[in-house]
Amino acid sequence: MTSPSHPRLPVALVAGLHREARRATVDQLLATVPGSVALHHDLAAAPDGHVRRTRRDRTEVTDQGETPLVNDCACCALREDLVPELERLADSGLYRLAVVELWDSVEPRGMAEVIASGGADTVELTSVITAVDPALLIPTLANGDDLAEAGLAAARSDQRTVADTCARQLEYAPVLSVHQGETPADQEDQSLLRQLTPGATQVPVDSAELARAALAGFDVQAAAERQHPALALLPQEAEQSGVHTLVWRRRRPFHPGRLYAALEELACAAIRSRGRFWLADRPDILLAWDCAGGALCVEGAGPWLASLPDAAWDLLPPVRRAAAALDWDPEHGDRGQHLVFTSPDLDVDGLRGLLDACLLTDEEYEGGPTAWKRLPPAFDVLLDHVS
Repeated sequence: MTSPSHPRLPVALVAGLHREARRATVDQLLATVPGSVALHHDLAAAPDGHVRRTRRDRTEVTDQGETPLVNDCACCALREDLVPELERLADSGLYRLAVVELWDSVEPRGMAEVIASGGADTVELTSVITAVDPALLIPTLANGDDLAEAGLAAARSDQRTVADTCARQLEYAPVLSVHQGETPADQEDQSLLRQLTPGATQVPVDSAELARAALAGFDVQAAAERQHPALALLPQEAEQSGVHTLVWRRRRPFHPGRLYAALEELACAAIRSRGRFWLADRPDILLAWDCAGGALCVEGAGPWLASLPDAAWDLLPPVRRAAAALDWDPEHGDRGQHLVFTSPDLDVDGLRGLLDACLLTDEEYEGGPTAWKRLPPAFDVLLDHVS
């Protein structure tokens, strides 16, 4: 148990697929925060049946060990081993900051929630930082390869891609540690990073601000709420250095067949797109749009609040109710299309026209909800788990 003389150990998570940027970030924290220690679980040894654990300070490796896989899953082994290791560091009373360097494809959200729920008595998550090299951002976000093909899968069942993993790492973290590698980032790279992450603070990796950010504090629940498609802070309309962000908002529902026919073209239109939308034949379900590297994920994200009885609203988080109230339409409630596309060389006019053509026509719209539900279902294959 902690006491005033033995406070909880601050923990900073450092994530990112750009390995040199991540390592430079950890090295900078070790060099600028006295009494800091870094913990890293290397998942590359998973084919041999274990995960390698390394502990180091600013000058040397102080401890090494191995932990066996859990259910043939390297990431599961990391989850099982991380909190006990952090608790041992905290109990020693020797350290002022523990820096957890996550392996390449490990996403920070899961690890942040593990630390927050498992080590509350002895450790405190104070920061989530994603390290990024802007010059590598375009090739990483354009890479639609499965992690397994790239040798970066965290489990045999890992079906994520390089691009969507990178996008989630960037969009979850409130702080981005920006590292300039051998190839300097140009204006296009920097503009893309700014437009994709409007709510993040960018800190140069060699800045003294990085150490302050590592101890600033982190709210796991608020971070999780920001990931919900109904609440996510999406990029704003922008155009700079050849990079465009199109924000497309409409109230009218999509025609399921026409939208489905356009999915491939829409998925390839931008290096990154996300948001929420609704289909005429599924008016009660808020649908999430998540696309990176040409790989599109469409899934249900719960009900639109307009489809719920008033009594059910009291069971929802206040932030969700407030967001719905701020975007309420007299006819459709909180239902609406809000999709954002960001990319270099984005065909803004063509994309806007394609999206508009997928909406119900005036004649179809006048048929009303009863007629809409009789439209041929086109999304059953993608949404067969959504009622």
